[in-house]
Amino acid sequence: MLALSMTSPDSSQEASFQVDAGSGLLLGAAQVASPNCDGRPAGIEAELIVVHGISLPPGEFGGPWIGRLFTNTLPADAHPYFADVCTLRVSSHLVVYRDGAVTQYVRFAERAWHAGRSSFNGREACNDFSIGIELEGTDTLPYEDAQYRVLAKIVAALCAAYPRLSTDRVVGHSDIAPGRKTDPGPAFDWPRARRLIAAA
Repeated sequence: MLALSMTSPDSSQEASFQVDAGSGLLLGAAQVASPNCDGRPAGIEAELIVVHGISLPPGEFGGPWIGRLFTNTLPADAHPYFADVCTLRVSSHLVVYRDGAVTQYVRFAERAWHAGRSSFNGREACNDFSIGIELEGTDTLPYEDAQYRVLAKIVAALCAAYPRLSTDRVVGHSDIAPGRKTDPGPAFDWPRARRLIAAA
């Protein structure tokens, strides 16, 4: 089980990342255990990386709220928006914060609850076969340089550890749940992200 810690690595220098395939941990990331996960179906491995955008409250950055949401400890009375979402049971494998710090909430071998109702190339239930990476951000505000660089490093580490993953199987939440989800949104620079991923 992941050690519960609400701290992130020092982001003054961006971490290098390596995946320990045996433990399913991203070395170089802080570890916080989310209860919102379960086992992947038998024989199913990660074949897709899904990029999300998240901010809590919407449009605001910083604070402990994403971690509190993913650990079912978000206080309903801390912000008017929280009353609507505090009972959700959601998670993602990783969150990349605005400063490039990374926290892992779910081991890669487990199924995080990030995609919801979704489909990729006609295959339903993307949670079964994907890894979810949340970027702290919104559809309408530019993401930070550090987030693009760190995302590229993470994708490279994941592809090195899991042979069914590849750099051309990185999609947005909006791609697998069109009409229902819009993130990471128009503010996310996909051409830039793909250049960095290809070069990592």
